[in-house]
Amino acid sequence: MEKADIKNFTLQELEAYIAGQGKERFRAKQIFKWLYQMDATTFGEMTNLSKDFRQELERTAFISNLEAEAVEVSSDGTRKYLFRLADGNAVESVLIPDEGRTTLCISSQVGCAMACEFCLTGSFKLTRNLTTAEIVNQVCAAKRQEPVRNIVFMGMGEPLANLKNVVSALKILTDPDGFQFSTRKVTVSTAGLVPEMAELGASVTVNLAVSLNATTDEVRDRIMPINRRYPLKELLAACKAFPLPSRRWITVEYVMIRDVNDSLDDAKRLVRMISNFPSKVNLIPFNEHEGCGFKAPSQESIDRFHKFLLDKYVTVITRSSRGGDISAACGQLKGRLDNKNQAEV
Repeated sequence: MEKADIKNFTLQELEAYIAGQGKERFRAKQIFKWLYQMDATTFGEMTNLSKDFRQELERTAFISNLEAEAVEVSSDGTRKYLFRLADGNAVESVLIPDEGRTTLCISSQVGCAMACEFCLTGSFKLTRNLTTAEIVNQVCAAKRQEPVRNIVFMGMGEPLANLKNVVSALKILTDPDGFQFSTRKVTVSTAGLVPEMAELGASVTVNLAVSLNATTDEVRDRIMPINRRYPLKELLAACKAFPLPSRRWITVEYVMIRDVNDSLDDAKRLVRMISNFPSKVNLIPFNEHEGCGFKAPSQESIDRFHKFLLDKYVTVITRSSRGGDISAACGQLKGRLDNKNQAEV
């Protein structure tokens, strides 16, 4: 019989699993707390379970774990982790300190099928979805280094293309008996999978970030192929329909690329596009990387764009580049290490 990875279970699923073994459902909460609040890596550590029950769990289940194969630390404190998975694939996570509010950026897939022109991860293609356990284990590993205040699903992969496992991971992250993250501290980013946006909103309460990056279908079709399936009109309607608790907003991510989407006309269109749903804008100057012909915008165009949005009463942040002296852009560390390994073969 194949053993079950117990970190693939939400609390409800673990309760059903425990009940199937003839045990009391409340034992599931005890196990959950050991896994996600005390970081237990063996059943033997779970001392409020009977010895017989622990031995039974060891026969039928196991506790998976991730340890970083490589870690790069930036002068600004940003940490980039490369995790090697059991099947030999690798994913990345980034821990970003910001005035005591440490944010962990985690991956949901090995590679990505979205093929966005400006994104390095897209060049790796999609290998597979991460399991629920592989998603939450990135958080377990990072929390061993320092406390984590915020979680963002903005690493490798399109989270909503792995919706089932991402939703399970979100339930574990926000469960009072699990990681105990406030739903205000967890954000899921999407390139614009419209049906899955509705399903996410119906399944869990979390923050939503939409990677918009263009103000016309013509440009977005070119840099984000997903737009050919779900054009801007459909995407913006899905944003308007997304269920938001009071005083919450959708984060509109806008990667600024020189002479592609950084004009004042783009800024004017953007203001009109987001006017009918609560939103804030993250302006992200493009991070140049090898193999991509796009260029970073000038500081002048960034400042002009930012000021126009501000003058129109749009809440806007221009994201400063973090980890510039390490492989901090998504996919850079994996790509560099994979190339090194191939060269050594």
